[in-house]
Amino acid sequence: MALLSREEILRKPDRTFQEIYLQEWGGKVRIRSLTGAERDAFEESIMGKRNKDGSREVMTQNLRAKLVALTVVDEDGNLLFSPDDVAVLGEKSAAALDQLFAAAQRLAGISRDDLGEMVKNSEAGPGAGSTSGSPNTSEA
Repeated sequence: MALLSREEILRKPDRTFQEIYLQEWGGKVRIRSLTGAERDAFEESIMGKRNKDGSREVMTQNLRAKLVALTVVDEDGNLLFSPDDVAVLGEKSAAALDQLFAAAQRLAGISRDDLGEMVKNSEAGPGAGSTSGSPNTSEA
């Protein structure tokens, strides 16, 4: 099999979609995968400002709503929510948000370990990016 060219890679549609029936809302919701830039923006949005010691506080408030807002789309693939909707979306059913969050995590390739690593690195201070042989015991 031949290697893909730059042009083939860049023009290849690679977003995935999933429809999820939510009993709490009485209907289906469509979510989409994130681009690399969108995933980076999501991760940056949950990282607080850097402290003097180099650590960063993870902003977990409305974490689920933030990812859901970035992934819920209409039939044409347009986002239904804006960043301004995150707080009100966070007031919706936790069970419904959990279902959407779990599916969005899967589509975006964000594992529990990834979330745990963000928390670990935010608390580690200088040198937080180092890799050690110690296991990650953080819960996301």
